[in-house]
Amino acid sequence: MAEQERARALIYGLALGDALGWPIEFLKMEKIAIIYGAAGIQEPPDPAMFTEDTQTTLAVAEALLEVADADLDVFMAALARRLVAWSNSPDNTRAPGHTLIEAVRTLEAGVPWRESGSSARGNGSAIRVAPIGYLYQNDPVRLRDVAYASSIATHAHPESIASAVAAAYLVKLALDGVPPEQYVNHVIDFIGDLSDEFVDAMLRVGHVLQWTDEIAAVAHIGAGWVGSEAVAMAVYCAIRHQSDYVAAVRRAVNIAGDSDSVGCITGSLVAARLGLDAIPPAWVARLERRQDLTTLADRLAACKEQLTAAGA
Repeated sequence: MAEQERARALIYGLALGDALGWPIEFLKMEKIAIIYGAAGIQEPPDPAMFTEDTQTTLAVAEALLEVADADLDVFMAALARRLVAWSNSPDNTRAPGHTLIEAVRTLEAGVPWRESGSSARGNGSAIRVAPIGYLYQNDPVRLRDVAYASSIATHAHPESIASAVAAAYLVKLALDGVPPEQYVNHVIDFIGDLSDEFVDAMLRVGHVLQWTDEIAAVAHIGAGWVGSEAVAMAVYCAIRHQSDYVAAVRRAVNIAGDSDSVGCITGSLVAARLGLDAIPPAWVARLERRQDLTTLADRLAACKEQLTAAGA
């Protein structure tokens, strides 16, 4: 698969998972069934509008493109600028989380990135790290360092940090073609002792893999409002529907929880592994800012090829 296709699959995949889940975020299962039928929401709206999950992912991507091979402080300065610009943008109308906005305001006030993050648990740093996993697929040390730092700036709770590192690493595993059933063990090994709560959430994936009731299985893992649950729920969906992007994101979003965030992470993992052909062209055609997303993906691919050539 060409690098450009990999990058496009990743960006389209996460944005569409996000867009599919946004209309039903905060809804109970009973209400989802009333509005969309027993199977839940099946298609993204047209246009497929995404949330701050994708918007902040784009901010991370732009920061990486600006200073991909710089030291952490330079990268984090670029990321802080991008997040502040997003926060003050008229596009910031997609109900972003309080923890994220509070931290970005703190960054804007001049507090150093190592001190600006909230100690509250949340998933806001885990949902935006897919470009880190993509760009540093072949440099896991750099991947870990950048994902870790990117979380601290807004979400400094150890569980949130572990979730961000894990979400980035999972994209690397997906791109590497690692079988999804191996994700849990690989990720637990990679994060080490960052967070016992994160490990507990990942272990719940193994508890439910053989359950026939997928709705109950996802609910057993969590609701997705904290990073560990969102990542673990995405891993479950990626394992259960490892050859079917559409089935994976449908399973991810039809929950009584943070539908768009779980859909976004799931979309990144399954699309990164399966590639562009796995995503329905009709879904891609309805994506808002599709040309912007395509251009960004192509720039990421070119940047990755440059980094690979420089390290060869």
